[in-house]
Amino acid sequence: MFLGGSSINLDAKGRLALPTRYRAMLVEHCQGRMVLSVQKDGCLLLYPYPEWQEIERKITMLPNQDRRVRQLQRMMLGYATEVEMDGQGRILIAPRLRLFAKLDKRVELLGQGNKFEIFNEAMLDQECEDWKNDHQDDKDLPDALDNLSL
Repeated sequence: MFLGGSSINLDAKGRLALPTRYRAMLVEHCQGRMVLSVQKDGCLLLYPYPEWQEIERKITMLPNQDRRVRQLQRMMLGYATEVEMDGQGRILIAPRLRLFAKLDKRVELLGQGNKFEIFNEAMLDQECEDWKNDHQDDKDLPDALDNLSL
């Protein structure tokens, strides 16, 4: 559904203009209603509302006796914020979410299939450098990637 990356400037009010190529799809799929939440690595996640409902259901169904599960529930559900795309294809990112992800003027929007990730541009640049350096030798890949052929 959502693929590729875009460099975007936030405006002075903290609004992000979604790329034109996604706007009609978002209106058709979710009437422009979406949910922003946080990710442990410091980015924001932007889900179309129907996708978010499934994620929310899965998170609330988790048994919360484990501290890490409770933390995930607190963060993902506690920071979840409904947003609606305006007539210019923009969404408003709440100040507490901008603070969490250290969003300033320049952000990167990455399509991740059923959702977007929103990064501080400099943080994503560092993430890319770390990824390149971490994968110089493939001896320590997780088991899930052992048989992945790209």
